[in-house]
Amino acid sequence: MTRRSTQARGFTLIEVLVAVAILAMIATVIYSAFAGMRRTKEGVERINDRYREGRLAMSRMVRELQSAFISMHQPIPPVVSVQKTIFKATQGSPGDRLDFASFAHRRLVADARETDQEEVSYYAESDTEKSGVVNLVRRVSPRLDLYPEKGGKIEVLVTDIDLFQLQFLDPATGQWKDRWDTTQATEQVGRLPLQVRILLVLNGGSRHSADRGQGTIRLVTKVVLPMTKGLTFAVQGS
Repeated sequence: MTRRSTQARGFTLIEVLVAVAILAMIATVIYSAFAGMRRTKEGVERINDRYREGRLAMSRMVRELQSAFISMHQPIPPVVSVQKTIFKATQGSPGDRLDFASFAHRRLVADARETDQEEVSYYAESDTEKSGVVNLVRRVSPRLDLYPEKGGKIEVLVTDIDLFQLQFLDPATGQWKDRWDTTQATEQVGRLPLQVRILLVLNGGSRHSADRGQGTIRLVTKVVLPMTKGLTFAVQGS
């Protein structure tokens, strides 16, 4: 009979290398799974943030457009006029521009010499810090003057837009128009559209699986304008 060795048999170098390789593969799989979950969570949060940013911008525009107005009041000598109200929309790429007067101003400073009237503009503007990025900006002035397309302060309404498009429902014809201008005799003097259709497309949506490129977020709404006719109450001779 052969005598068995009482000593335990150790691992060979090949067995150790195989075990290390298996452990490394398992660790890689676990890390990839957690990294994928983290990227998915970050992507969902980013998309939710973009939706929230877009909805807040749409809500602000809806509130201000619902209070849009045109004043037909003029002083007896027109040369002493100090205020001018307009509703003017022009097409542009990637965003249209809209300038108008609104009763939506909120006085945030006590005893400020401000009313509920304001000049408002929406238009697209290139980002000064990021090349190739276009933002939707809002210009607002709490005082009406003779320059309804200038002055006031400018703030970013929503960042990185792909498209900002406006259309206007003409109450006289029932047709949707791409332009509106109360300053021209051949256009819509003294009247506002019945509705404004707003299309806002944001970059930074969900990623496509094919090329990993980002999609877009599309927001659409229609705003009814209650004051479609110019304000003419208390006009001399009316």
